[in-house]
Amino acid sequence: MKEDILSVGIDIGTSTTQLVFSNIIIENKASIVSVPMISIVEKKVIYRSEIYFTPLLSLTEIDAIGVKKIIEGEYRKAGIRPEDVDTGAVIITGETARKENASEVLKSLSGFAGEFVVATAGPDLEGIIAGKGAGAGEFSKQKGTVVANLDIGGGTTNISVFKNGDVIDTACLDIGGRLIKIDKENSEVTYLSEKMKQLVERIGLKISVGSKLDKNELEKITNKMAEVLEEIVGIKEPSEELELLITNHDLRRDYEIEYLSFTGGVADCISNQPDNWFQFEDVGFLLGKSIKDSKLTKEKKTLKPAETIRATVVGAGSHTTDISGSTIDVSEDVLPIKNIPILKLTEEDEKLSFDEMSKVIADKLKWFGLEDNKQLVALAIKGLKSGSFKYIQELSNSIINGMEEIINSNAPLIVIAESDMAKVLGQTLKTQLNNKKDIVCIDSIKVSDGDYIDIGKPLAEGKVVPVIVKTLLFNY
Repeated sequence: MKEDILSVGIDIGTSTTQLVFSNIIIENKASIVSVPMISIVEKKVIYRSEIYFTPLLSLTEIDAIGVKKIIEGEYRKAGIRPEDVDTGAVIITGETARKENASEVLKSLSGFAGEFVVATAGPDLEGIIAGKGAGAGEFSKQKGTVVANLDIGGGTTNISVFKNGDVIDTACLDIGGRLIKIDKENSEVTYLSEKMKQLVERIGLKISVGSKLDKNELEKITNKMAEVLEEIVGIKEPSEELELLITNHDLRRDYEIEYLSFTGGVADCISNQPDNWFQFEDVGFLLGKSIKDSKLTKEKKTLKPAETIRATVVGAGSHTTDISGSTIDVSEDVLPIKNIPILKLTEEDEKLSFDEMSKVIADKLKWFGLEDNKQLVALAIKGLKSGSFKYIQELSNSIINGMEEIINSNAPLIVIAESDMAKVLGQTLKTQLNNKKDIVCIDSIKVSDGDYIDIGKPLAEGKVVPVIVKTLLFNY
């Protein structure tokens, strides 16, 4: 049976806030005697909002009332009531996710998005969302190649690298169009970020708030930004400027990037030459020109993204209701839990040695961090159908070492296995952790990287639990 549902995606970013409504058609493809297996068979965007500058009360606080007014206004324009929406997502991204009241803003908007994802996305996760929204992940899967998506917004450039459809690397740089703000009438600098102050000093310029600059002077700065982007994708050797502008961590560069794609507000500025270079009162258009003239577009193949500035908008979602297998191990006191992002190991990851697997888990866990605010994360593995006792012991130890940040926090350790192994794996994890950690270990659930899950209270004398797998959809 097919069902038509209405979905909304709300994205509150460093510079802009926007939303999109979609109609999606879902169908239960399971047999009558099986548990439901819901798949999306069709999706169509029916309304795109205007793109607004994200309202702020200060450099550290979002204007929650202002954001809510924007969303309410767009609902009215679309002729849609909050109660009409079946599913969706509200996600705060970029620098905005690090504002003091980000979680309060999310709570105030959760009623606009039905029963779906309400979350903050740090730079790595934001980059992954943007890369998927641009179609970079899907293109890398179809062509069997490596694609890096550079999501260049107002405050940061979030980079995600895809190989054969899987995310293999991420990074974030303090490069963006609104790190320098200009009065468009008199070309006077009205804002200069701390990193930009250091950068302009390194390249021998004397610029401060109040300086009057022409286009040529500002291009020296944006050209240097483009050079740093060349360095991080492997076109040029790394410099001290790259080290300065890295926000969290560098790319590994132990692979060859064949294609580049660009998203974010600056992506729209790469191909468009404005009448007034400072019409948005920043250097976004100049940065776009510097990128267009750089080796980024001359020495790498360029993939035209399906979405640019809207690539981070989560346009639709599906509810896939599953019942976990009969071999589960859960600490019931921590259930139910909602909106848990999935850290999915790839098939290549699971073929590594257990020591190497631990390092991969630890590295990928960082994607979900938001500075000191660590959110719940569920580790998803395929696992062996008939793993030996030694395999379970070593796998458990690998998970514990890789999920050390979760182990050392108050959050439960959540593991989802596709194979029927949760009971023995969960018990092994508990034993190795001296029964001092809450464990949720369930199996017979298939998820993808980037999914979110809800896990309910155990049913049938604690042998099974209901699970809702929620998939973010994009417009490519």
